[in-house]
Amino acid sequence: MTPLALLFLLVAVAAIWSLPRQWAPVPLLATACYMTLGQGTELAGLNLHVMRLVLLAGLVRVLVRRERAAGGWSGMDHLFAAWGGWALAASVFHESPSDTFINHAGMVFNIAGAYILFRVFVHGREDVVRLTQVLAVVLVPVALEMLNEQFTRHNWFSLFGGVPEEPAIRNGRLRSQGPFAHAILAGTVGAVCTPLMVALWRERPWQARVGMCACGIMVLTSASSGPLASLLVAMLALLLWRRRHLTRQMRVAAVVGYILLDLVMKAPAYYIIARIDLAGGSTGWHRAELIRKALEHLPEWWLGGTDYTRHWMPYGVPWSENHADITNHYLAQGVRGGVLLIVLFISILWAGFRYVGRLAKLEESHPSGKPFFWWCVGCSLFAHAATCISVAYFDQSVMFLVMTLAICASGFKAVEAEGIPCARENEELAAGLGTAHVQRDHGTVQKLS
Repeated sequence: MTPLALLFLLVAVAAIWSLPRQWAPVPLLATACYMTLGQGTELAGLNLHVMRLVLLAGLVRVLVRRERAAGGWSGMDHLFAAWGGWALAASVFHESPSDTFINHAGMVFNIAGAYILFRVFVHGREDVVRLTQVLAVVLVPVALEMLNEQFTRHNWFSLFGGVPEEPAIRNGRLRSQGPFAHAILAGTVGAVCTPLMVALWRERPWQARVGMCACGIMVLTSASSGPLASLLVAMLALLLWRRRHLTRQMRVAAVVGYILLDLVMKAPAYYIIARIDLAGGSTGWHRAELIRKALEHLPEWWLGGTDYTRHWMPYGVPWSENHADITNHYLAQGVRGGVLLIVLFISILWAGFRYVGRLAKLEESHPSGKPFFWWCVGCSLFAHAATCISVAYFDQSVMFLVMTLAICASGFKAVEAEGIPCARENEELAAGLGTAHVQRDHGTVQKLS
């Protein structure tokens, strides 16, 4: 660990221990944006990079102060517990259970640890707004550094190791990556955070503009089709705000559209991603072929994952003799823990969508509600879900997915605890005797004469 990284670690640990709960997520976001995975130390065979050490410090704070998540346990909390438990249990299905257990334990610690901290530190919409404001500012130095890479061909984050000094070049275009392990992941972070910046527009317009500019720079300088596609997906979801009452019909139309596409195409419908090339040199065919091969080899990995996927594709990856390039977060879950781990991960995403949908309805039923804010959060989650088809989060970029899921759960539990009535309950009251009054009583709605 370099002296500069050590100084950053000490400041981040001190901050996460001393800051008030509302500001405690700041060191987490700063670490995810400014520290590479190349900085850390090894202890008893464990790789303790800076991100893990900051997470550990945060968990110690939560235990010492006996801090709790907003509104108590949620359904998503239980799903995360089941996901982490099965990820560890699935180690027994691999060739070296002990080594696999250590590897999976590190993954579970990173993801579950971040989820716990964001759940504990974020209580309701005001905290989400504050967190988004901080994110808008924190992303600016990353965007400026990625822009600097385009002119100087030098990545300043290489000082911390874990990322190359010179950005990669594809089809004559420099692919800036900042502190992230790949340019695609750097651009993806900018794309999925854009809807969160839009959410700030009505309350903090200048910060929203700054954040949107930073996100846009990150997407463009990554010179990758994946982040551009993720940004387009997010923008499309935002445009559907005025048609939000048709979301059920949209879901049905999407399923029917996929079936029709599968009928008219010679290849499976998911091969449509092979035709998407927004930045030049796209590897969409690899992503589509990977899905087909995974389905063909389903008996090898469906139960508890697999240690060998090299035969799935005609080419491998330089960092592993046993695996193909698993550029799909859903399939990466399957390789680790089989079909059940994929199902649990999708269930977590489903819970997040369910929460933001109910939050938008709850807020819409109140004169002072902010339903569009939660719609934007849902758009960010939708962008993550779509991105997972073509990207595997294998570095600190996964923190932004976990953050989005955590604020969905915290926001819903906080609103539920306040007892804000939903629109259906309001309609029932309006249809009752004469004038009705709504009384909040521990989350219940009572009709008073």
